[in-house]
Amino acid sequence: QVQLVESGGGLVQAGGSLRLSCAASLRTFSNVGMGWFRQAPGKEREFVAAISWNGGSTSYADSVKGRFTISRDNAKKTVYLQMNSLKPEDTAVYSCASGKTYLGGRYMYEYSYWGQGTQVTVSS
Repeated sequence: QVQLVESGGGLVQAGGSLRLSCAASLRTFSNVGMGWFRQAPGKEREFVAAISWNGGSTSYADSVKGRFTISRDNAKKTVYLQMNSLKPEDTAVYSCASGKTYLGGRYMYEYSYWGQGTQVTVSS
């Protein structure tokens, strides 16, 4: 049974930083892309960042580019999201997902498994 478990969320003031982690019990972790998505109250889930199987390729939503960094450690089967210069509009539940291919995509249909999510709240 595949599990993706996020951690590292919490309450932070605007301008602060958080580092999210996603630990995967996925046998093929090192062969697939990974992604982070978020969902704010009353809004649809949206793409945040993605990373390819070996970390060689990354992509970001325009809203987080330059502030967030996605990375991965295949030996630990973990993907990270470093979030700096946080804004109140970053408040959401952040979920990680494992890709269907070696690339990380921007669309939910490109992902097979999803974590339950971790809450990030940014106060102004």
